[in-house]
Amino acid sequence: MLLALVIGSAQANQLDDLITASNAIKTQLNTGTLLVGAATSYAHTGEGMSDGTLSQSAHITSEQLSAYNEALVNMASYQPYGDLSSVLESKAQQQLELMDEAITVFSTAVVEMATVVEVAEMATSAETPQQEEQVQEYVVSNAEVLQVSQDTVDEYNQSVDDIESHANSAVAYLSVAASDDAMSFFEQSIENANTTAEQTNIFYDANAQWVAMGYPTTRNLSAVLLNGQDGIGLDLYVTEADVLLVGADSEYYLNGLTALGYDCFMTQECE
Repeated sequence: MLLALVIGSAQANQLDDLITASNAIKTQLNTGTLLVGAATSYAHTGEGMSDGTLSQSAHITSEQLSAYNEALVNMASYQPYGDLSSVLESKAQQQLELMDEAITVFSTAVVEMATVVEVAEMATSAETPQQEEQVQEYVVSNAEVLQVSQDTVDEYNQSVDDIESHANSAVAYLSVAASDDAMSFFEQSIENANTTAEQTNIFYDANAQWVAMGYPTTRNLSAVLLNGQDGIGLDLYVTEADVLLVGADSEYYLNGLTALGYDCFMTQECE
């Protein structure tokens, strides 16, 4: 939200700067015209005179001139219908931050359940009755410590859901921002609605598989499908196998509990 406000502020400032700079000179021109008008009246009638310094109040300063000329140049990058790309990137950033928060919850829950991996590794590696007895003794002696609470499982489950949701949302917004066709479609829709990107309601709908845009000036809704079923051509959905394959190559996974193993993960003393 803060980034969106900054984006809107930057857009407004370009126009505001032009308004301020042009009106500053307009004020001086008005003062100068008043003074000239007064001069033409007084000079011909001999009825009044100033102290000789009043004309300076109508001077246009070099600072005022520079501000005006700079404001003219800056208007070349002004976007009257807003900056859609920045709005989408801002929404993606919000989702990424929420994803990071959910990952923190997930990571904490994983550490709290790390003993499950320890037990799994011990039980799986037991190949003789004596080793199985050792597993039994360890589990029975540490049963209370090894147990996992329902609260931890609930936090784990919810965090996984949240991570997937926020990751998908971030992908949706970034993919639209990177698509020339999608951007052109939405930008034309914004122009047709006579509003700005910052004033629209842009949202990702997982069920509809689209990024949609609503407008404050109309009840119409514009949408770009993310499944390749429209003319835009965004086809983002991948298989579960694809997701898991990418995950297996990720730094997060390779440095995680199940990839490193209990001892390596907990002590960081890895072979």
